[in-house]
Amino acid sequence: MFMSSNVDQVISQLPGPLADQVMHWWEEFGPKAGDTVLDEAVAGSLPTVWAASEYVARQCLRYPDDFSALQSRLLQSADREQFAAQWASVIAPVEDEAGLMHVLRRFRQREMVRILWRDLAGWAELEETCRDLTYLAETCIDGALDWLYPRFCDQYGTPCYEDGSPMNLVVLGMGKLGAWELNVSSDIDLIFTFAEEGETRGEGRTLSHGEFFIKLGQKLITVLDQQTPEGFVFRVDMRLRPFGDGGPLVTSFDALETYYQAHGREWERYAMIKARVVAGDQAAGKELMDMLHPFVYRRYLDYGAYESLRDMKGMIAKQVKRKGLEQNVKLGLGGIREIEFIAQVFQLIRGGRDPALQERRVLMVLPLLQKMDVLPEFVVRELEAGYRFLRDVEHRLQGVLDQQTHDLPDDEYPRLRLAWSMGFDNWQSFYGELEHHRQHVHNHFEQVFAAPQNVEEDNENIFYDLWYANLDEEQATHALEEAGYQKPAAILSRVTDLQGGRLYQSLSTNGKSRLDRLMPLLLGAAAQADDPDMTFERVLEIVRTIARRSVYLALLVENPLVLSQLVKLCQASPWLSRYLSRYPLLLDELMDVRSLYAPPAKPELAAELASELAQLEADDHEQAMEALRHFKHTNVLRVVAADVSDVLPLMKVSDHLSWIAEVILEEALQQAWRHLSERHGQPVASRQSGEKAFAVIAYGKLGGFELGYGSDLDLVFLHASEDQNEMTDGPQPLAVPVFYARLGQRLIHILTTHTPAGVLYDADLRLRPDGASGMLVSNLASFEGYQLNKAWLWEHQALVRARGVAGDHDIIDRFGKVRQTVLGRERDLDQLRAEVVKMRQRMRTELTKKEPGCVDLKQGQGGMVDIEFLVQYFVLGYARQYPDLLTWTDNIRILDTLADTGLLDATDTEQLKEAYRAYRGQAHRMALQEQKTLAPKGEFDEHLALVKRIWDQVLGPAPVGEGRGARDE
Repeated sequence: MFMSSNVDQVISQLPGPLADQVMHWWEEFGPKAGDTVLDEAVAGSLPTVWAASEYVARQCLRYPDDFSALQSRLLQSADREQFAAQWASVIAPVEDEAGLMHVLRRFRQREMVRILWRDLAGWAELEETCRDLTYLAETCIDGALDWLYPRFCDQYGTPCYEDGSPMNLVVLGMGKLGAWELNVSSDIDLIFTFAEEGETRGEGRTLSHGEFFIKLGQKLITVLDQQTPEGFVFRVDMRLRPFGDGGPLVTSFDALETYYQAHGREWERYAMIKARVVAGDQAAGKELMDMLHPFVYRRYLDYGAYESLRDMKGMIAKQVKRKGLEQNVKLGLGGIREIEFIAQVFQLIRGGRDPALQERRVLMVLPLLQKMDVLPEFVVRELEAGYRFLRDVEHRLQGVLDQQTHDLPDDEYPRLRLAWSMGFDNWQSFYGELEHHRQHVHNHFEQVFAAPQNVEEDNENIFYDLWYANLDEEQATHALEEAGYQKPAAILSRVTDLQGGRLYQSLSTNGKSRLDRLMPLLLGAAAQADDPDMTFERVLEIVRTIARRSVYLALLVENPLVLSQLVKLCQASPWLSRYLSRYPLLLDELMDVRSLYAPPAKPELAAELASELAQLEADDHEQAMEALRHFKHTNVLRVVAADVSDVLPLMKVSDHLSWIAEVILEEALQQAWRHLSERHGQPVASRQSGEKAFAVIAYGKLGGFELGYGSDLDLVFLHASEDQNEMTDGPQPLAVPVFYARLGQRLIHILTTHTPAGVLYDADLRLRPDGASGMLVSNLASFEGYQLNKAWLWEHQALVRARGVAGDHDIIDRFGKVRQTVLGRERDLDQLRAEVVKMRQRMRTELTKKEPGCVDLKQGQGGMVDIEFLVQYFVLGYARQYPDLLTWTDNIRILDTLADTGLLDATDTEQLKEAYRAYRGQAHRMALQEQKTLAPKGEFDEHLALVKRIWDQVLGPAPVGEGRGARDE
């Protein structure tokens, strides 16, 4: 035989016992192989492969001609089509069931030799080996079903849909088969199902669809699973079907869906993560998977998965201990199953919200968890390395005799064979590396699944005793007082009211269990706050809100960091605690303090929103509106968390809130445009230019970069169409002005509609030309004419803080020029001064809040609005002479410009800026504490006196009488 001397030489390099065995087989192979010529690469790898796998060696000895024909395919990988082609070449002449069973087994044996050879020779990575094993199983299942189905139809009639088209079985592959992760000697876990009930159609005997597919399924199992002198194809496990061994072998789609809705358990959700249609009717199978999707992936973040998978792992651990499986590389500590659990718990928790995690393969999921900052880079790296090593060990163990085993060997020879096939010289060095990986895996598993707050097992936890009424009233009150509560009797009353109240009694068993675990933790965490009583009350309100959705209770129980952050934030602000209570989905954001206290800038916000929306169907307008709301809530939470923690100064807080609003307005406009243009088309000019010829102008707080947490948006909509008769170019054309009016209406709808996630913003459009009686969307030319010829002075004052924030950049630029023209007009300073003072006096009279011992820092004399009016007076009076006054829309930078131009003394300017910041800071703090913008007399006297002095110097004292300075709307 060609290359025989080289094979002898390579065999001699094997460890002694392995060399002896391989040489024995090689000597036996020679006479059987005849004049077979071995490829050089195959000959060089033969001793290595045979030493590692007795199964491959004996297949070569038993079928030397097959081995000879297989050589060229050993050197290259194969895809699904090549497996199908190989199957087609052997199934064509088969006429009976015995022939089918024969070709299935021989096909499987040949492909197993090819796959194992490439794996053991080091020519295939783990992913290829698992993928090819999966392709082999799919080909056998689908090939057998394709052969059986028409023959069953001939015998029993054809199952059909109502329209008469034939209906086939749908075969779901579960577990490693579904995830393209099949191992060398794996069972295949299957579920059989069919689309709908009915009767088969044929000339002879007919059956119900259920009866037909049960018979077909039974036969499919037989041809795959039955042991013959040639072995079996795959062991088939059907226990994952509804009701397991006690349920019908095959069920309809409706029955399957009903089962999972009514009886589905957490472990079945876990199993369905990897479910995939592997044979039969693929189109119907896709419909089925869409039906089952909500069972597997919840739309909310499901932290109850921690508890469920921990329980599953606990049962496995007991099994390991009971059966002595400590050296099992799949189920033992640090084994393959722990890595799978780590990946899949995050899939169950987050997969409904992050579709990227609806991935079946572990090695694809782990990098996603790193990218999402769920797991650190070093953890993912160690888990990936551990998974590859353990799966290779699994394949080496099973490849020896094509047996399903995961146990490490006890005897010296198989230990040497395993160590050597894994690339180690001896068992000790191999085992050391194995333990290194298993230790890493188990440590990370414990970090993910440990229950550090399991106070039920801590008999010394006083709050546990309090919650479970192990203390009498005096002991409980004393314990709360010792912990730092100022009104322990009131806190105890709140606790007992919760325990005895309707809410607790109405909870499910699971919900009660989670609340029982949470309340002692909450009492302990709140006791660490500066004001334990107030903090406990605020967090308790959130707990009462979320109690019936026990997944949120699980989040707080399972994550000490989340509970501690919740306590910290609720202590800081009642507004924030109410915000979290209103939008409990935000509790998930408390898990990552890196993002929680680092709100992103505008480019990152836009990228984040685009990424979230990219996961939605393009025409799913409702989900897009929900996504916008969740995006806003998430990012407002980040801003307020950074704010109350003094990470962000006041001016930066407003910047971030303004950026959030701008990004949302831009996307809301895009959504409104798509919604309208799908039905009505676009203005021709817009389609040609690629622009919308529509812009959103922000006034007030958003226009001046001073947005607060509860601020509404003062908006004006402009379009550039000049032709009143122009029509859009869609199937239901509209006059262009009507199109833009509806665009504005749709945009307001997106902003203000109440959905389960609340509203985006309250929008105020009364600053548009002619106020509430005017057109919702104004033509830019008519807007300019109105501002130049009809607008009141207060409308020009409002224009000082106006800027374009979304839409067509050309219109925004043109609006800027209109603003400059209007504000830069020459004005009589005496008349301007008189009108501004009259208007301000009227506002003070009507709007100033009066409480004993307090001053109104916003509307009171010397307050915030006085500074704003001063700024507006200077812009209106001097912008013609000093155009730089028109560069900015925010008060602080306009004040800087006033100093630069010499219109205001530099020292006075700095003091005005200081006063303005101080007023805004107080207003901001009061808003977070849900209090009025008032301050005790004496606290801001210096600032108030300064502003009054400058006001009197510039504008003079307010005249008696109100005059007409504003227009009723």
